[in-house]
Amino acid sequence: MRIRIENVVASTSLGPELDLLTIAFQLDGAEYDPAQFPGLIYRMKDPKTAILLFHSGKLVCTGGKSSSQVERSIQAISAQLRKGKVPVVRNPKIEIQNIVATSDLGSELDLNIVAVTLGLDRVEYEPEQFPGLVYRIDDPRVVLLLFSSGKMVCTGARRPRDLALAVEKIGHELQSAGLLSLNQVPERPAGPKVLPRRRTTLAVPDGPTSPDDLEAVASPIRLGAAT
Repeated sequence: MRIRIENVVASTSLGPELDLLTIAFQLDGAEYDPAQFPGLIYRMKDPKTAILLFHSGKLVCTGGKSSSQVERSIQAISAQLRKGKVPVVRNPKIEIQNIVATSDLGSELDLNIVAVTLGLDRVEYEPEQFPGLVYRIDDPRVVLLLFSSGKMVCTGARRPRDLALAVEKIGHELQSAGLLSLNQVPERPAGPKVLPRRRTTLAVPDGPTSPDDLEAVASPIRLGAAT
């Protein structure tokens, strides 16, 4: 069974503050309504991603299927802004904030038994509120959503190898408890590759400091991006 990357969310800083109203007129199809949302939304067709720009100069890219798609999107929007005489940093440092992936364990699960097996102190399972079981892993720091159909969603990973380790870990725990046969443990994903570290510009802070910050606005559901 393979792990499928569904969404890569990344952030960067373009350096100076941005005049979003001016940029909205320059980018065909851009959406900017500060009364509803503090950022400018620009949906790209190739690759199919959504770009969020903020007055502070921060940028969030969501909807990509790999780090290379994210990098291409950010390079493309940077080139468009420079073409419109907007001063932005060349080759900004890109940081992956979240990788969302899916997999199928190939076997139906009794989530009540799974909850007891994994430890009630490590899971959240309230079927009246949400049909899936939430399992939080500390190392690597990711969140797994398990469903009775055997389908699984992994979110919170920042590196592909952390994603693979988390899925391997849950597979082996279920297998050891007799809830999953050995040949059903998912395979490691083929990608995406980790972005190169050679870029040298400002990094986006880890945590949000204002409504402009990325964690409050990187929801693929709100943007209509597939996850």
